[in-house]
Amino acid sequence: MANRAFAVAALVAPLLLTGTAAAVAAPGTPPGRRLTIETVSNPQPALVSGEQVLVKVVPPERARVTVRANGRDVTASFRAQPDGSLLGLVTGLREGTNDLSARTSGPGPDQRANLRVTDHPISGPVFSGAQQHPFYCETQAFGLPAAQQPLCSAPTQVSYQYRTTAGAFAPLADPASRPADLATATVDGHAVPYVVRVERGTIDRAVYEMAALYTGTPSPTAPDPGWNGKLVYTFGGGCNGGYHQGASTGGVVNDLFLGRGFAVASSSLNVLDTNCSPIISAEAAMMVKEHFAETYGPIAHTIGWGGSGGAIQQYDIAENYPGIVDGIIPGVSFPDPLSVGGPVSDCRLLDRYFAGPGAAFTAAQKQAVAGFASYDSCTSWDLTFASRATATGSCNAAIPVAARWDPVTNPGGVKCNSNEQLVNQLGRDPRTGFVRSTLDTTGVQYGLAALKSGTITAAQFADLNASIGGLDYTGTPVAQRTAADPKALDAAYADGIVNSASQGLRETPIIDQRTDLDFAGPGNDIHTTEWSYVLRQRLLRANGTAANQVIIENHATAAEAAAASAYELDAMDRWLTAIDADRSHRSRQQKVLANRPGDLGDGCYLSASSRVTEALTYPASGQCGALYPVAANTRMVAGEGLALDVLKCRLKPLDFRDYPVTFTAADQQRLRAAFPGGVCDYRRPGVGQRPPVGTWLDYGDGTTP
Repeated sequence: MANRAFAVAALVAPLLLTGTAAAVAAPGTPPGRRLTIETVSNPQPALVSGEQVLVKVVPPERARVTVRANGRDVTASFRAQPDGSLLGLVTGLREGTNDLSARTSGPGPDQRANLRVTDHPISGPVFSGAQQHPFYCETQAFGLPAAQQPLCSAPTQVSYQYRTTAGAFAPLADPASRPADLATATVDGHAVPYVVRVERGTIDRAVYEMAALYTGTPSPTAPDPGWNGKLVYTFGGGCNGGYHQGASTGGVVNDLFLGRGFAVASSSLNVLDTNCSPIISAEAAMMVKEHFAETYGPIAHTIGWGGSGGAIQQYDIAENYPGIVDGIIPGVSFPDPLSVGGPVSDCRLLDRYFAGPGAAFTAAQKQAVAGFASYDSCTSWDLTFASRATATGSCNAAIPVAARWDPVTNPGGVKCNSNEQLVNQLGRDPRTGFVRSTLDTTGVQYGLAALKSGTITAAQFADLNASIGGLDYTGTPVAQRTAADPKALDAAYADGIVNSASQGLRETPIIDQRTDLDFAGPGNDIHTTEWSYVLRQRLLRANGTAANQVIIENHATAAEAAAASAYELDAMDRWLTAIDADRSHRSRQQKVLANRPGDLGDGCYLSASSRVTEALTYPASGQCGALYPVAANTRMVAGEGLALDVLKCRLKPLDFRDYPVTFTAADQQRLRAAFPGGVCDYRRPGVGQRPPVGTWLDYGDGTTP
C-alpha cells in the first residue's frame, strides 16, 4: 500500500520537482537576464534515470558559461542552440543525488545557477515502488539475447527498415544504401528517404522500442531533418497481473506516424495485458521518453495513442502523472481498470445465473438486465476478462505452471489476479495473501431498470437478486455477495486509481476515438460506447466543462478507421502546436480550451470520406446518435449514474414502496435476505469516495523499506 508520507508529499510535488533552478544572480542583474539551468530529457530532476540527463542552460546575452556536474567540468558537452541557449548531455551521473551548476563570466556581473538531480538505476523503479518478484524475462521475443532474472536486462540493438514504394516495410542491412524501391516521406514539407532507425533495449525491466526516420546518427544537441521534433507514444491493450516482461509493445513501426516525421516509442510495460498498473506504465513511459530525448533531443510535444487498455493508460497517466503525454488520442476507451471491474464481474455472475436458475429468461430480458446493446457484450466480458479476477485463470504462458499459486501445494506462488500490479497502492490482505480488492456487489439491484420498464417480472427480479451471489477472493463464484476491502477503497480514491478527471486531465487535450464495436460479436464488443461518456461526465462534474474532450465515432471498417486516425492525429498535432505557441498569461487549462482547432469537435463518420460535426450527448441524439446508438451496462441499469465511479455504494433501507410492482410475501422475504443491510443509494458518494490527494505520487524507488 502507498506510504502515506509519499501521498502527503505529493501535495507539494509540483513545487519540489520543478525542472528549473532559480539563478543565484549578482546584484543589479537586469530582469529577464538571469542564468538558468534545467533538465530537458526529464522535467522532473528528482526522477532522472540511467546515469545521464539532457540539460539546458540559458545564459545572459554574450556571457561565457561553465557547467559542472559534481564538481566536474562538463562544458565541452554543450552546444549553442538557435534560441541562444546551450544544450548538453551530462553523462556519468552517480546513483542518488548529483549537483549541477552553471556559472557565467562577463560581460556583466557573474552569475551562478544550481540544480540538484537524483539519478535512479535504468532498471527502475523510480517512483512505482517495490517491483514484482519473480519476474520472467522475454527479451528473445524481440530478437534480443536471453536475459537473467530479476532485472531481465539485455544489450541495446539498432536495426533499420525502409518503406517500399509498394507500401510495405522491409529490413535494410545498410542504412546508407538506397534500394530501387525506396519510398520517400514528407517531413515539414520536405521529402526525405523513408529509412527507419529502430532501437530496442531494456529500461525499467521492460523491453522498449523507439523508431524514427534516419538521416544520420541521431544527436541530442543537433536536430535531425528526418524528425519533426514530436513524439507519438503508443500503449497496448488488455489488463493482467504481471510477473513477466511482456512479448510486445504498443508498436512503433507505423506509417501513419513515421511517414509524417513523428518519432514513435513504447515499452512492454506499456501493454496493460502485461502490466495492469497505470502507475508502472507511467514510470516506464517517463523513463523511455527520457532516453529518447537523450538520443534525439528535446521533444516539442508527446501524443498518446492506443486503444482499450491503451486508452486506460493514456487517461490515467494524463490525470495522475501530467506532462508525460501532452495530448491523448484514446481509442475504444475505458476510464481506469477498477471502474470496469464491476460490470466485468457482474457479467460472470449473470452468465452463471442465466445458465442455471435464470435459464427461462428470454434474450430480450437478458439484454435488459445487462444493459448493453447486445447481451453478447456480457458473454464477451465473461469469456475474455472475468478470469483476471481469479488466482491463476489468466496466467501468461511465460509464468511456469510450477511457479503458480495453489492453495495446497504452492500457497506462496504467483497469483495472476490483475490487482497484483496494484499491491503498492491497495496493499495485501494478510489473511488471504491476495491484494486487497475493490470489487463489491453488496446492495446492487440487478435488473432494476428492467423491472421498472416491465421487461422482467417482480418474481424474476426477486429470484435474480436472491440467486446472483458473488465472488470470493480467488474469483470463485459463491452464494454470498462480494464485499470490497475498506482499505482498498480508501487507497483507490485517494491515489487517483479511480480516475476523477479532476487533476491533469482538466488541462489535457483529448480526442476520444470511438470505433463502434457495440454489436461486433463475442470477443470484441466489450468496448461499448457508453464508456466515452462516462469519462466526459467525470470531466463535467469535476471541472464544469468537458470542452477539452472531443469524441469522434466511426464504424469498424478499415477505410473509416484509417480516415479517422489520420484526421485525429493531424488535429491533435495542430491543437498542441497552437498551445505550444501560446505565450499568453492564461492558465494551461485556458490555453487548451482556447486553442482547440476550429474544425475539431464532436462528431461521427458517415463514411470514410464524410464526417459530421455535431455535439454528442448521452442519451444519444442527432444524426450521429441515430447512426451510433449508445446503450448502458450492468451498473447503470442497476441505478448507478453515468459517472460510474462508485465502487461500493452506500446503502438505504429496502422499501417496497419504491417499486412500481407488487411483490408477493415470499418474494419480499427473498429480497430482505438478499439485501440484509439495504440497497444501493446512488444519490450519495460511494464508500471511501473522496478527491485524490495529488499528482506525481511516489511509492518509492526500492532504496527504502
